[in-house]
Amino acid sequence: MRLALLVPGGSGQLGRDLAALAGPEVEVVAPSSAELDLRSAGEVVRALDALVSRAASGAAPVVVNAAAYTAVDAAEQDEVRAFGVNADGPRVLAAVCSSRRVPLVHVSTDYVFPGDASRPYEVTDELGPKSAYGRTKAAGEDAVLGSGASAWVVRTSWVYGKSGANFVKTIQRLEGEKDQLTVVDDQVGSPTWSADLAGGLVELAGRIAAGEGPSSRVLHCTGEGEVTWCGFAKAIFEEIGADPERVRPCTTEEFPRPAPRPAYSVLSNASWREAGLTPLRPWREALAEYFRS
Repeated sequence: MRLALLVPGGSGQLGRDLAALAGPEVEVVAPSSAELDLRSAGEVVRALDALVSRAASGAAPVVVNAAAYTAVDAAEQDEVRAFGVNADGPRVLAAVCSSRRVPLVHVSTDYVFPGDASRPYEVTDELGPKSAYGRTKAAGEDAVLGSGASAWVVRTSWVYGKSGANFVKTIQRLEGEKDQLTVVDDQVGSPTWSADLAGGLVELAGRIAAGEGPSSRVLHCTGEGEVTWCGFAKAIFEEIGADPERVRPCTTEEFPRPAPRPAYSVLSNASWREAGLTPLRPWREALAEYFRS
């Protein structure tokens, strides 16, 4: 089935990777947040009407929302703005999707959980965000799921890609600037390459367009496996031919940040597999491919 995708947040790393999947079977329009402000009902209505119009030729319309305020530390001092982007925007988008009967896939985060678990979080686990960013993303999930739209929330974690600022790019830069790096070793998660995530979201959109959307309206989709930030940094060093022993561990207490970080935010991908969707590859394998691409 041919797809016509509208991807708000098209200038971000995930939005760019979704746009890169455009081809004969997948038409993608990926406006930046400057080009499409989700808080503006008028702008969203015009974008959705244009999507439906393009889809009249036979492609099935689906919205994949990749727009988000992701400056985790800045959100602690600017929660009102973060709430506008992460909650008010998705609320407007979902309402218009409902009125136009266009399915919506909304991307969320591991930060909606408290981060104090001892095993991977399931989609049914209770939320308990500890940061402003997490609270605004949880509010966005509630807005989407309570909108009446045909909508799915996909939580992911530790996303990195070729564009934008991310942990992989930061470590690459610091490797050339410092003899030794100190990276926290008591926070655990699952790195996710945005290109892999984009492929999974398009697969999900195709299933939804075919009338085979998962019964669970919340899904987790991350790279397989888990690692600490320090272990992730060491793996990046290995991939760029640097000595991983130059990366030294430290505790969260030794590296305080304005926003609290989850100590353990691994998401279980069981919901993704149970929906019959293709699991993302192991995070270490994806990282190697990232550097080869």
